[in-house]
Amino acid sequence: MRVLVVEDERRLALALKHGLEVEGFEVDVVHDGLSGLARATDHSYDVVVLDIMLPGLNGYRVCARLRAAGSDAGILMLTAKDGEWDEAEALDTGADDYLSKPFSFVVLVARLKALARRIGSRAPQRTVLGDLVVDSAARTCTRAGTPVALTPREFALLDHLARRAGEAVSKRDLLEEVWDAAADGDPNTVEVHISALRRKIDTPFGRAAVQTVRGSGYRLAADGG
Repeated sequence: MRVLVVEDERRLALALKHGLEVEGFEVDVVHDGLSGLARATDHSYDVVVLDIMLPGLNGYRVCARLRAAGSDAGILMLTAKDGEWDEAEALDTGADDYLSKPFSFVVLVARLKALARRIGSRAPQRTVLGDLVVDSAARTCTRAGTPVALTPREFALLDHLARRAGEAVSKRDLLEEVWDAAADGDPNTVEVHISALRRKIDTPFGRAAVQTVRGSGYRLAADGG
């Protein structure tokens, strides 16, 4: 799960990053509201842990602007402000959950996992990228209206890249998300399947959707290539 922590208390932010990474989360951290808004807009996150009292732009406004822009990321407000009116305002601006400082780290992790499950259940089942359509529910892929036969592993790889279209995804991330415990840790495994994917969804159609990002991994073009 990808988590963005927007927290101006740098010591707390560092502690959260370290603790959540130990729990298996992929974590980015920024320290002000404007940076948080830009980061959450330009990148795909499952959950945003958002402090309310932030420099530049407070958490309420960050949350409201993300929702106005169509973001479906889970948002958990994390703040020193405590009271039913603060909680109500957080929820009214589009937050999914609310946790007051000081808080139990164990409770935070449990809430993030629960939030990710809820967000995942409402995630789009069909991703359309130009003339490339990836249907997660039916586990089918079409290009220009033509069905494309993929192996289960190839489809899982495409589905993961499609959910993060336009974003560079590392080989390590792909190994962990697509292969899980079955992966032997060899990046060549990813390269072989990427090559197979290109031969099926790109080459026959004269497209170049699956892109290599030097030093970072791979990216699926948001326009379908």
